[in-house]
Amino acid sequence: MKSRRVRTMEEFAARSGISRPTVSKYFQDPTSVRDTTRARIEAALEELDYRPNIYAMNQNRRLTRNIGVVVPLLTDPFFSEISRTIERLCVAAGFRPILLSSNGEPAQELENLQTLLSLKPAGTLMAPLGRSSDVAGLAAFAAEVPTVLFDSNIDGIGAAFIGSDNVSFVEATVDHLCRTGTPPCFFEMCEPPNPNAGKRHRAYIAAMERRGLTPTFVRIEGSSWDFERIGRDGAAAAIRDRALPSDTVLCSNDRLAIGFLAAAYAAGLRVGRGDGCALRVASMDDHPVAQFTCPALTTAAHNYEAVGSRSVETLLSLIECEGPPPERTETLIPARLVLRASA
Repeated sequence: MKSRRVRTMEEFAARSGISRPTVSKYFQDPTSVRDTTRARIEAALEELDYRPNIYAMNQNRRLTRNIGVVVPLLTDPFFSEISRTIERLCVAAGFRPILLSSNGEPAQELENLQTLLSLKPAGTLMAPLGRSSDVAGLAAFAAEVPTVLFDSNIDGIGAAFIGSDNVSFVEATVDHLCRTGTPPCFFEMCEPPNPNAGKRHRAYIAAMERRGLTPTFVRIEGSSWDFERIGRDGAAAAIRDRALPSDTVLCSNDRLAIGFLAAAYAAGLRVGRGDGCALRVASMDDHPVAQFTCPALTTAAHNYEAVGSRSVETLLSLIECEGPPPERTETLIPARLVLRASA
C-alpha cells in the first residue's frame, strides 16, 4: 500500500531523505544527477505518489535560472564566506547565482536590484544594508521578485528572513566572560551601519542586568563599513585616555575587535589570559581570520552553513510555490561560543 500522497516538493524531499536542491535539480533535468541518486528519487516518486506541478515549473522557466545574491560589502569576509555557501547550493540546485555588492552605498543597493530586474531572476537572496536602505525601493523589488533576506532583517520585506540570533551571541560571550573574570564593558560604534549592532547593544544591557551588573560602554566615532580602522583608532583613543571601564572588553563585532587588538599591541598591552596580560578581549561573528589574530580571538560564531542552506532552501520553496506566497517567516539560528587565547 502506498503512503499518503505528497503534495509539495519540500514535503517530498523531507520524506524521501534527499536534499531539496538535489530534488529540484532532478526535476529540471533528470540526467543532471548521479544515476544512483536518480534511481533513489524515482523509487521515492513511486512510493510516495508525488507528481510535481508541471504548469508551475513551466511558469518558472519563463523567467531564467538566475538567482540574485546581493550583499552589503563583498570584501567583508563574513559576506564572502556566506556567499560562497549560497553559491555552491544554488549551483547544486541547477541555478546560476549572480553576486552583487552594494559597497555600503544605498544608491548602489538600488542599482543592483534594478540590474537584477533586467535579468529576470527566478528569485533573490539579499543581505540589505539595513538602516540606510531605501525601504520603499526594496519593497517594490520584493513585490516583483521572490525575495528572501538573510543576515539583516527589515520588517515586511521579502517572504522570509534567515539570520543569526544576536541575543545568543551576546549571552554566550557575556556568560563566559563573567564566569572567568571581570564583567565586560561593551565596545561599539556610535552610528553602526548594520542593524545587528543595535540588537547586540540591547542584548548586552539585558545580559548584564540579569546578572545584577551595571552595563558600561565605550562608544567610538564612526559610521562606515571600515570597521577595522574605526576599531583601531577608537581603541587607541580609549587606551590613551584611560577610558576603559573594565579590563575585559566585549566588542560588537570581530572586525572592530581586530582593530582593538592592533591598538592594544601598539600601546604595549598584552591581551589574553594569565600572568602579564592587561586585557581580555572577546567578540562576536567568528570572522574567518579571527583564529589567526594575535592572540586568537574568542568569539561567538555564526553557523555559516546553516544560514546559507536555510536561505537557499527557503528561496527554492518560494520559487516553486504552488499558490499564493506563504506568510512571511523569520528564522534565527543560535551562535556557538569559540574559546581562544584572547579571553
